[in-house]
Amino acid sequence: MINLATLWSSLPDYARATVWILVITVVLIVLVALLTLWERKVIGWMQLRRGPNRVRIFGLLPGIGQPFADVFKLLFKEVVVPANANKLLFRLAPMIALIPAFAAWAVIPLSPEVVVSKADAGLLYLLSLTSLGVYGIIIAGWAANSKYAFLGAMRSAAQMVAYEIAMGFALVGVLMASGSMNLGTIVNTQQGGVLAWNWFWLFPLLVVYFISGVAETNRAPFDVAEGESEIVAGFHVEYSGIGFALFFLAEYANMILIATLTAVFFFGGWRAPFEGWPGLGGTLLGAPSFLWLFAKVFALVFLFLWFRATFPRYRYDQIMRLGWKTLIPVTLVWIGVEMLMANWHIGPWARAWFH
Repeated sequence: MINLATLWSSLPDYARATVWILVITVVLIVLVALLTLWERKVIGWMQLRRGPNRVRIFGLLPGIGQPFADVFKLLFKEVVVPANANKLLFRLAPMIALIPAFAAWAVIPLSPEVVVSKADAGLLYLLSLTSLGVYGIIIAGWAANSKYAFLGAMRSAAQMVAYEIAMGFALVGVLMASGSMNLGTIVNTQQGGVLAWNWFWLFPLLVVYFISGVAETNRAPFDVAEGESEIVAGFHVEYSGIGFALFFLAEYANMILIATLTAVFFFGGWRAPFEGWPGLGGTLLGAPSFLWLFAKVFALVFLFLWFRATFPRYRYDQIMRLGWKTLIPVTLVWIGVEMLMANWHIGPWARAWFH
C-alpha cells in the first residue's frame, strides 16, 4: 500500500486525472445498470409485486443479473436504420445525448481530495454541457425522417429549453450565496452542519431546481416526449439495439448527475450533517467523506423513482405552464429576496467570505 501511495503521488496531474476519468466512467456505467434494476424493484415494491426476480449471477441474488441480461440483449439486437433517414446523424444522435452526461463529472467534487478538474468556471461548464443534451434529442427526431419521432423531439426540446431557464436562474441564486462558480468552493461555503447548507436559505430554489431536473431528464410525470399512448416512445421510436440502449444510458446517467448536483449545490456535497456538533463533530459522523455524498445522491435518486410510481403524466400545456408561469417567476422573486438578505447580511451573507 505504501508503494502504491508513493507511485500515485509521483504521477503527473494529467495521469492522475486520466485514472479518475476511467474510474468514474466505469463506475457510472455500472451504477446506471444497477439503477435500472433498483427502479423496477422499487416500483414493484410500491405496487405490491416483486419486480425482476429470475435472472441470477452464479445462482445468487435473484434478479441481480437482469440489467446485464438486458445489456446483452440490446447489444446483439440488429440496429435498423430507416431507409430515408440521414444515416450519419441518426447514428451520431445517441452519442451527442450521452457524452454531456459523462463529461459533466469532470468538475464535480466527489470528496475533499477527489475532483478531476478544479475549474473556477465549473458552474458555466455545467450549464453549457447540460444544454447540449437537447441537440441529441432534436437530431434523433429529425434524422429518423419520421413524423412521430419529429413530434416527440419538438415536444422534448420545448420542454427542456423551458426548464433549462428555470435551472439556470436557480443556479444564479446558488452563485450569489457562495460567491464562486467553482463547485469545490460552493461545497466549502456550506460548512457548519445541516442548517448551514444552502437548502435552508435557498429552499424555493432547491424545489425549482429539482423539479426542473426531473423535467430535464424527461422523467415521469414530465415524460410526454415518450408518451407511449400518444406518440409511441417519441424521439427514439425508430431506434433499436445499441442506439436505443445509449439513449436510456444517457437518461439514467442524467438522473444520477442531477441528484449529485442537487446534493452539491443545496445539501453540502460531501460535508457531514453533524459537522461542528458537540460530541459528534470530531467523529466519523462529523467528518467530510464521499460516503455522505453517496447517501445524499441515493436519497435524491429514490425521489425520481418515487415520482414515477406516484404521479400521472401531465398534459403538455400543464408542463409548459408550470415551467414558464410558475418556476421561472419563483426563481426571479427569490433572487430579489437574496439581494435583500445580502444587503442586510443575513444567512450565507453573514459569513466571512462576503465581508
